[in-house]
Amino acid sequence: MKLIILDRDGVINFDSEQFIKSPDEWKAIPGSLEAIARLNQWGWRVVVASNQSGIGRGLFGMDTLNAINDKMVKSLSQVGGRLDAIFFCPHSADSTCNCRKPKPGMFVQIGERFNVDLTGTPVVGDSLRDLQAGVAVGCKPYLVLTGKGTKTQQEQTLPEGTLVYPNLAAVVAELTA
Repeated sequence: MKLIILDRDGVINFDSEQFIKSPDEWKAIPGSLEAIARLNQWGWRVVVASNQSGIGRGLFGMDTLNAINDKMVKSLSQVGGRLDAIFFCPHSADSTCNCRKPKPGMFVQIGERFNVDLTGTPVVGDSLRDLQAGVAVGCKPYLVLTGKGTKTQQEQTLPEGTLVYPNLAAVVAELTA
């Protein structure tokens, strides 16, 4: 099985320092939805793994997160794409949970759900914590320069072997070449 794990905010859609708190604030990065559709066409299973601490902070509720994700799923279907699953951590940054990236709990759950060893599975993120969570379970890290990616590249020491691309579309072009 070809599986890829994507962060949401900053990879698929534009990010915001104030969090994406409503469906109206969710806006796809040009080319990202088409890139996911291309992955689907090439037989990839596409999973989103996203920290959503806005829930834990009380900025929005589950109904709003579901509405935001519903907009993403519907937007994807309009270009022939789909997601196989959406995993998220609702906890705030000071939580001791194991699911908040950079901890690997969400990735462990993904491996269990799909009954797959994640070694070598691409993980695409725009922040160090996205990559760290994936690397902890053997994923291959891909940093995109959208969202916080440029700042991450300039200010952080990336995990060994991290590949850097301008955006998700460029990652997908490489993976489906």
